[in-house]
Amino acid sequence: MNRLTEVLLSSVALVGLATSAQADSRDIWRTAISRTAMPGKGCFAAQYPSLTWKRVGCAVAPQVPLIPATGTGEGATVGNGHDYQSVVTPAFISTATGSFTKAKTKTETGDGESNAYTIQLNSNFMSGSPACAGAENPQNCLDWEQFVYFAQPYNEVFIQYWLINYDTTCPSGWLSDGGDCYTNSNAANVPLQAITNLKYLTLTGSAVAGGDDTLKFMTENNAYSVTNNDDMVYLADYWQGNEFNVVGPGGGSEADFSSGTKITVNIAATDGTTNAPKCVANDGTTGETNNLNLVGKCKTAGGSAPSVSFRETN
Repeated sequence: MNRLTEVLLSSVALVGLATSAQADSRDIWRTAISRTAMPGKGCFAAQYPSLTWKRVGCAVAPQVPLIPATGTGEGATVGNGHDYQSVVTPAFISTATGSFTKAKTKTETGDGESNAYTIQLNSNFMSGSPACAGAENPQNCLDWEQFVYFAQPYNEVFIQYWLINYDTTCPSGWLSDGGDCYTNSNAANVPLQAITNLKYLTLTGSAVAGGDDTLKFMTENNAYSVTNNDDMVYLADYWQGNEFNVVGPGGGSEADFSSGTKITVNIAATDGTTNAPKCVANDGTTGETNNLNLVGKCKTAGGSAPSVSFRETN
């Protein structure tokens, strides 16, 4: 084992990760940097093998609605309600990580453009938050939060927030989408990740009550992060479910993969327990889709790394 791997393994041990010395050092680094605390508010980047986040300039996130699901969950392809959601109860989630533990991909198109897709880590629909106090009927209003990597044409990571069924004038700084409202955090620029890089891409979201929500996006050799106030939709107080997948580039669009695509999705969550989360079918929250099919059973695991995993292919 070389010196670099020894250093990375030591760093990972400090954050409680048990791993094999034979693991690829970049895999170790991606996990370690995802668990490294941010030095403050704003936008940051890190490059392998460093475990130091460096401040970078923030960008403006695209005003593209990544819409909530309107479907019933009954469908052939993945998305618009037809997806798995990892659910914990009665605890609340503080951190969740989505990854593609296996990915055989050649090409993808969205809205007619190559490598046009989003990777979304989405919360459950949440009710009762103070963010809905100004809705026409607060009891009908739902909060929703999305941690997003948007590939072509924007190449950015950001957080998108929703007030669903707000049904009146949106709060200042929020955009209207029918009876719903949405807004974004700042964004961090990310070099285009071709769909063939999917196996290296990991998206982590975390929430601290009274503090910040933090997005961390890891590529093969780099990491990018954005923070924003948790009181946008009070995620930390209501977060009990996660959907994670690769889907279309906003507006309810579809990510169309070439034939023979095979993907294994993993969603890990920290809720202060060792309990295995539930894997709930037809409980996805995003309105975007892909042209894959869910195959086999959704698997759950508890212990030191509670998670769910499932496969999709065409």
